[in-house]
Amino acid sequence: MQSPLQSPTAATDPKSVKVNLTTGTGMDIEWADGHISHYDFVFLRDACPCAMCNEERGKSGRKPGEPPKLAPGALPMFKAAARPVSAEGMGKYAIRFKWNDDHDLGIYSWKFLREVCPCEECRLAPTQTSE
Repeated sequence: MQSPLQSPTAATDPKSVKVNLTTGTGMDIEWADGHISHYDFVFLRDACPCAMCNEERGKSGRKPGEPPKLAPGALPMFKAAARPVSAEGMGKYAIRFKWNDDHDLGIYSWKFLREVCPCEECRLAPTQTSE
C-alpha cells in the first residue's frame, strides 16, 4: 500500500469536502476528477482505518464499512448510531474524526476514502490490488 503522504492523483485529490456534523448526514467529497462520494457516518466508523479496527475486521473477515456481525445466538444490544463529535483535517492528505464512542485513532486518508467509496459505481468496479 502506498503512503498517504505521496502526491495525490486526480482520483484521490478532493476538490471539496463537506462534513455534515450538525445534520448528522455524513460526509460528501467531490473529487478533482469529478467523482462524487457520500459516506454516512455509520459506514465511516465501521471503516475506521486504525490498527485496532483493522485487526478486528481482519479477524471477523469484514471489509471496511461493513458492520460487525452478531455472534450466533447473541441478542442485539442497543447502541447509539455512530456520529463524530468533531472532525479535523490532517495536513492535506487526510481527515480524523472523534466519534461519540470516544474512538479517535483512525486517520482517513483521501486515498483510503476513495478506495472504500460506497457508491454503486465504485462497488461494482473491478477490485484493484494495492501495491
